[in-house]
Amino acid sequence: MMDENARAAAPLSAKDVYIEAMLASALRSAELAEEVGLGHDRILISAKVSQVPDLVDVYERLAARCDYPLHLGLTEAGMGMKGQVASAAALSILLAKGIGDTIRVSLTPKPNGDRTEEVLVAQQILQSLGLRSFAPQVTACPGCGRTTSTFFQHMAEDIQTYLREQMPVWRETRPGVETMHVAVMGCVVNGPGESKHANLGISLPGTFEEPKAPVYVDGRLFTTLKGDRIVQEFLVILEEYVARTYPVTPRATRPDVPVPTAAR
Repeated sequence: MMDENARAAAPLSAKDVYIEAMLASALRSAELAEEVGLGHDRILISAKVSQVPDLVDVYERLAARCDYPLHLGLTEAGMGMKGQVASAAALSILLAKGIGDTIRVSLTPKPNGDRTEEVLVAQQILQSLGLRSFAPQVTACPGCGRTTSTFFQHMAEDIQTYLREQMPVWRETRPGVETMHVAVMGCVVNGPGESKHANLGISLPGTFEEPKAPVYVDGRLFTTLKGDRIVQEFLVILEEYVARTYPVTPRATRPDVPVPTAAR
């Protein structure tokens, strides 16, 4: 116990007071729940915090003081980009330190919108940190003076849309496809390197470059595309790669769902 002189010499800040009060309340509630019979392994603690630094502070202290599972979530994060960035910043700091067992992204939806965005942002945070995979990832360069054309931007968007549309089917029939990595690059500077590190990659011609697009598969040059049908031809290569690398697997755990003809 601190004596009165020590207490007066080192008063807690207002922030520390409210954080400590929150922690005391959460931990005491867990203790009371156990006292009335709830099992220790059935308790999960969540703290309602709406500021990024406070969320990090609260959960770092909680993790140091208990072994209960912790539910992370920046409450009232806001709308759109602000809410997404704030949620990603807060959760990533903690998850990267091994703190947190479940997560929730709390975004204000657009008028007449739904909660789908929250789920997608939460999935992307986990996948970006390498904790879980939910869908194939597309690496694409931002563009520069060497990429005066917007073609690579449209191609990156088309491929990402295609992957997103295919995932409901692939998720059920092609296990492992969610870990696939595709690179769509705009010029020769970083294009071949990024493409070689992806499962599939294409390096489009930049300004003053020869009008051809080398395609890499699992780190090796596979073919070179030219002409006006580069996107369509690359998607064919992608479809063939998926079929070859992630073969259809019957849904043994879903006997009520018909097995696709290709798997019979």
